[in-house]
Amino acid sequence: MRNPYLPIVAPIVEVREETFDTKTFTIAAPLNFEPGQFVELSVFGYGEAPISISGGDETGIQLTIRAVGGVTRKIHNMRPGEYVGVRGPFGKGWPVEKAKGKNLLIVAGGIGLAPLKPVIEYVIKHRGEFGFVTLLYGARKPSLMLYKDKFEEWGKYMEVLLTVDEPEPGWDGHVGVVTTLCDKIRHVADTITMMCGPPIMMKYTSMVLVELGFPPSEMYLSLERNMKCGIGICGHCAVGGVYVCRDGPVFSLNKAVRFLEKPHEVQGVLD
Repeated sequence: MRNPYLPIVAPIVEVREETFDTKTFTIAAPLNFEPGQFVELSVFGYGEAPISISGGDETGIQLTIRAVGGVTRKIHNMRPGEYVGVRGPFGKGWPVEKAKGKNLLIVAGGIGLAPLKPVIEYVIKHRGEFGFVTLLYGARKPSLMLYKDKFEEWGKYMEVLLTVDEPEPGWDGHVGVVTTLCDKIRHVADTITMMCGPPIMMKYTSMVLVELGFPPSEMYLSLERNMKCGIGICGHCAVGGVYVCRDGPVFSLNKAVRFLEKPHEVQGVLD
């Protein structure tokens, strides 16, 4: 068993620009991972940060990274051929096996699409094992959407509904927050929901979905904020008696409600 404290040293093999502050890095660190898991990414001399795995195969993994701190800003300046460290994978991922044979609703906001991309790719690869699949994805502006070149291909396997808060020239799609797409959902019964995005988005979308009849026990959220060590040692992500990195980052809504902003506002819906 590999020492979880020691990173694999691996080269960056490809860098793809997604938005002005977000890039997808392909790193030659072949890992057996489940959709929803994350790694600890080390930039030597700068530190490490937990990053969700946004894709990969037998040759390596993909990490979609927004430049928001010292480590992530440094890697944004790195190029193919330079080396980073990778620990993991860590955490409990999305309940993909449980979703087989059922309908699937995927809800993402902003960079929250990155941890859900492996689910989308798994569904496409095993399309016959799932019922009706719907993707709701919202971003602040069209230019801030991730994986824009993949929407058309994904639409061949599932219903893809997109929205933005602020339209830009050339955008003729839906305008509004993600919750404004919920009335377009065609299948509620026998549906598993997987959701990732800003806490405020997940809170209000959860409330709307519960009101539409989606059972909280069949709704799953990824709560990645405040993770640090990845293995439940540092205590940085300890909330409500659990470690988000070790016991999550994916939780059912019944469990996740305690981590959402102003949880009492959601609690009333669940009672």
